[in-house]
Amino acid sequence: MRSSLRILLITGIVTLACFFLSCAGPSSDHEWRAGVAAMCITPEKPMWMAGYAARTQPSQGVGLDLYAKALALQDQRGRRMVILTSDLLGFPAELTEAIAKKIRLRHGLKRDEILFTFSHTHGGPAIRNSLSLMYATNEQQNADIEAYAEGLQPRYVDLVGQALAAMRPARLSFGRGQADFGVNRRLLQEQGYVIGVNPQGPVDHSVPVVKIVDEQGKLTALLFGYTCHNTTLQGNNYLIHGDYAGVAQKDLQEKFPGALALFMNGFAGDTNPHPRGTLELAQQHGLSLSAAVQKALTHPLQPLHGRLKSQFSYAELPLSTPPSRDELLAKKQDPDKYIRANAERLLALMNKKGKLNPTYHYPIQTIKVGDSLLIVALAGEVLVDYALRLQKEIEQPVRLWTVGYSNDVFAYVPSRRVLEEGGYEAKDSMIYYGWWPWSPEMEEGLMKNIHRSIQRVR
Repeated sequence: MRSSLRILLITGIVTLACFFLSCAGPSSDHEWRAGVAAMCITPEKPMWMAGYAARTQPSQGVGLDLYAKALALQDQRGRRMVILTSDLLGFPAELTEAIAKKIRLRHGLKRDEILFTFSHTHGGPAIRNSLSLMYATNEQQNADIEAYAEGLQPRYVDLVGQALAAMRPARLSFGRGQADFGVNRRLLQEQGYVIGVNPQGPVDHSVPVVKIVDEQGKLTALLFGYTCHNTTLQGNNYLIHGDYAGVAQKDLQEKFPGALALFMNGFAGDTNPHPRGTLELAQQHGLSLSAAVQKALTHPLQPLHGRLKSQFSYAELPLSTPPSRDELLAKKQDPDKYIRANAERLLALMNKKGKLNPTYHYPIQTIKVGDSLLIVALAGEVLVDYALRLQKEIEQPVRLWTVGYSNDVFAYVPSRRVLEEGGYEAKDSMIYYGWWPWSPEMEEGLMKNIHRSIQRVR
């Protein structure tokens, strides 16, 4: 009898213990699920390349394959997030939104649960309706550009499905390294600001890293970043190539077999690699970035615990006063072919819509990974001033990761300081992108909307 009572008592204690442990929630070792997938997106035929107006012919071979990669995350409550990284210059909003809609229909992910971000390599193929005024393409080349973009859409949907299907229990941790090959490129000369080398200019040399391991502690993925134009290779390069970011990802995957490395560029609009211009330098900078990631992994990393939160919204950012029809008609006679092309594009918009919209419909995405990592992902070629300002304004102890070239790569996004100084990032680049300059009030409007988005994931 006593033996039976003892067994009942022990059973009751074990049952109560299990009950209270279950109420406390799952073990922190199992609070995340993560999955990764990758696909090669190297064009199968020679294509016009992205990013440089100086090019006169399509690509002439492959120096380094291009990849799109997906990282799928899920927290304890079942909230999901997929980060899509690509070795491309960047997609315009019409393309990311079309893919996001297909992903939602197939996989049930809402828009705020999908992040598109791009390495901004200038060694990839030209993208439909992105910097198209810059390229001297013929009808067949334009058809190839269109076909490439169309062909990618279902492949991204499949890629997301592969990453979701690969999700397994995981542990996440965050660290930060440093690499110093990025240099401010805005150089003041007699004629104003030009693209050059300005060692005294603002930069962000941090290398944020998220390490993902499985239940057994095996490394499965490295999500890392750097703030620098992916332009070691210049307009005289005709090899398809992921530039320094592609080299870094490849090297990390070779150093850690079985793990996938994914790169996210930062607010790199006014930062260039230095020195630059050769394949050897792209290799050098890529290995330097890989080494910075590896060094960060040797230091204690901060475990990421808590919930996954995300927010996606739009801000109406003000452009300067739109040009009039008469001004655009006059510019159609300009000796500069790019100014003429810009005027023709804006006149077509004016004829279609009746007027030019004085604002841009600008996407902002914020992601909170656990209690301590905040990702702010902005569209376009954002300048480093915004990263440095956010670092000052975001309350500690949250760890901030600023990601550019996200969701819509449509133009440069300069600070008010740079707008007032002038130069390529402030004015000239808008010609190639098919717009006109921003209003000086744009920075404050953008910052207000960023902080509003951050508050929604706090």
